[in-house]
Amino acid sequence: MASFLSSSRSKFSSFMLEFSLFLVLIGAASGQLTPNFYSSSCPNVLSTIQSVVQSAVNNESRMGASLLRLHFHDCFVNGCDGSILLNDTANFTGEQTALPNVNSVRGFDIIDAIKSQVESSCAGVVSCADILAVAARDSVVALGGPSWTVLLGRRDSTTANRSAANTNLPAPSMNLSNLTQLFLDHGFNAQELVVLSGAHTIGVAKCSTFQTRLAQDTNINSTFAASLRATCPSDGSGANNTVPLDKTSTTFDNVYFNDLLTQQGVLHSDQELFSGNATGITDTQVSSYNSNSSTFFTDFANAMQKMGNMSVLTGTSGEIRTSCSRINGASFNSIESKIIDFITTVFDM
Repeated sequence: MASFLSSSRSKFSSFMLEFSLFLVLIGAASGQLTPNFYSSSCPNVLSTIQSVVQSAVNNESRMGASLLRLHFHDCFVNGCDGSILLNDTANFTGEQTALPNVNSVRGFDIIDAIKSQVESSCAGVVSCADILAVAARDSVVALGGPSWTVLLGRRDSTTANRSAANTNLPAPSMNLSNLTQLFLDHGFNAQELVVLSGAHTIGVAKCSTFQTRLAQDTNINSTFAASLRATCPSDGSGANNTVPLDKTSTTFDNVYFNDLLTQQGVLHSDQELFSGNATGITDTQVSSYNSNSSTFFTDFANAMQKMGNMSVLTGTSGEIRTSCSRINGASFNSIESKIIDFITTVFDM
């Protein structure tokens, strides 16, 4: 009997320890996003992300725009859940090969590098979705743009949605009406459409994304159009050539809006934001941001924080992926199994 009681106490103590850890994990992952989510569990995570991003942008300034776009393309498809990071497998088709993403999104290697460093010091703690959100912010800052507080505590999805990626992301050929409706469907008004489009102040576009604009649009400066045709011949031979999205594409500034005022927006969807209509909401907003860069910076930071909070997974939803490109499996299974084993032992004694 003494032996049995000793064994039971030992099992119970072990159970209580693991169950306490289970409750801590549940508590840490529940509730609203907070700016200090990892302050105890992974205190160096923000400095680690910032360091890797800064190094990547120093090596290739275009990477800043790529990481920002990666976050945007993640959030507009089922929320900011890291689903865009999942690679295709024999039994799974992710979002990376959706039309708006294929040959467009990049920077996965940088996210993987960050994840690897974070895992080495805080294994199984920091989500890929959070890494992506912070990396986007740090990319903007690295190129001279505004900072904002990234709220943390997202968890990673265990699936992706290729179909939604094909329909929920803005296409470079969209007109203003379609753009306005698409952003409205995601909870953003016309002013936020304009300010988030201002992300095109950095980065480049492939000729294939605006070739039809050169052939069909009238709302384009003729000299500017001629310069684009030199890089993007009408026969399509330069489809993969790239041009900067604004005149200072490696600096986050408000030059993008000046380009729109002078009919030098590269993408059709960009120029749709300004047509010269003095009473148009987006026209007015473009003019405002062209006149005041500080207002643009403030509004952009606010819109990015709002976007980063879209339909996030928290609590026990999703998981914390060990590798951002693939799914782990169910969370907490080992602890749940031990709880069941203990209860079974007690009732079978």
